[in-house]
Amino acid sequence: MMNTNKGNCLIGQSGGPTVAINASLCGVIEEALQDPNIQTIYGMVNGIEGFLEKNILNLSDLFQEKEKRQFLKTTPAMYLGSCRYKLPSFEENPKVYEEIFKDFQEMNIRYFFYIGGNDSMDTVWKLSQYAKKVSYPIQIIGIPKTIDNDLPYTDHTPGFGSAAKYVATSLLEIAHDSYIYDLPSVTIVEIMGRNAGWLTAASVLARTSYHNGPDFIYLPEVPFVTYEFLKDLRELQKVKKNIIVAVSEGIKNPEGNYIASQSVATHIDGFGHAQLSGVGKALEYMVQTALSCKVRSIELSVLQRSAMHNASRTDLDEAQRIGQEAVKAAQKGITGHMMVLTRESNNPYTLSVSTVPVEQVANQEKKVPREWINPAGNDVTQEMVDYLQPLIIGEVPVTYQDGLPKYCNISHLTQASFDPFL
Repeated sequence: MMNTNKGNCLIGQSGGPTVAINASLCGVIEEALQDPNIQTIYGMVNGIEGFLEKNILNLSDLFQEKEKRQFLKTTPAMYLGSCRYKLPSFEENPKVYEEIFKDFQEMNIRYFFYIGGNDSMDTVWKLSQYAKKVSYPIQIIGIPKTIDNDLPYTDHTPGFGSAAKYVATSLLEIAHDSYIYDLPSVTIVEIMGRNAGWLTAASVLARTSYHNGPDFIYLPEVPFVTYEFLKDLRELQKVKKNIIVAVSEGIKNPEGNYIASQSVATHIDGFGHAQLSGVGKALEYMVQTALSCKVRSIELSVLQRSAMHNASRTDLDEAQRIGQEAVKAAQKGITGHMMVLTRESNNPYTLSVSTVPVEQVANQEKKVPREWINPAGNDVTQEMVDYLQPLIIGEVPVTYQDGLPKYCNISHLTQASFDPFL
């Protein structure tokens, strides 16, 4: 049934940034501008937390022109800013919901789109449940994004393809750097991924006809055994001088403890997630002690999240499309759902866009299938390569100025007044 609910639209972004999240924002804006039921498009600065602080932009005014929307599409990270705010349940704090929906009423918000990952879908679900409880007429849609690729029910998440391309490119360049020296070395590359190893697995795409780096790939889905790790290195050292290892930040020992937590203190965020860092350095010290060779660790850290200069065109186009389809879903009266991508074919690569109830997604994680990891737990299979390859295809035309990429001005994230295109 088509929705004929006239009113305004509110969009937010939450969680960690990606190269493609602004492309989804662009898609929502483009489709909403054409929707006769949507009058004004508003953006929450710093997610639902910013909305509670009345921090709002008029996106209809800012992105009326197509050229400005294209500029937004090729700007990395999050134009609207983010938050790590965990919306309490209605039972815990009904006043928060009363305040949010009071503002919805005053602003005539009838469409709500939230672009984010697992925890953002928790917000979508809670707001949807409350809207139903109080019979408030609104379409609430979640739009997926995460470089971790750990949202269930969708083949992959917008943002992952570009991060995967950056990881593979970095490993390829690290290989070229490592092989110039005629002396034994081990290079350990730490890649994001707390409990799901999709991004680390993407390092496999760095392999070429003339080199096999990374030589080992360790994901959090398989327990990390120190003895086996060092044994792998010693055996390969017999036939190869320069060894490259790709490792997820979230690898754990057989007892389930993070390897990173054994060497550095971890911080717990508002959603109870450990903020991991240091596994590469921990393994570097371990290898230096056990093997007589040069050892270096590299942590890609936030560099893999917002590298628009190395983005996947496939990723950005899909992110824009899923934003457009979210508005179309709302037009049909769908609410309390998350948009999902379904792969129909690998060769040629094709997919479709649909929705699933958001409660099936919120606070859930999709991990790498065990059968896509080799029996030894130190590499991935051809199935993983076939899955990953289409997602990194294509390059994104980026505007340059004075030798550097030119992106949207984000002064509104720190200043009271701004011109977003200066």
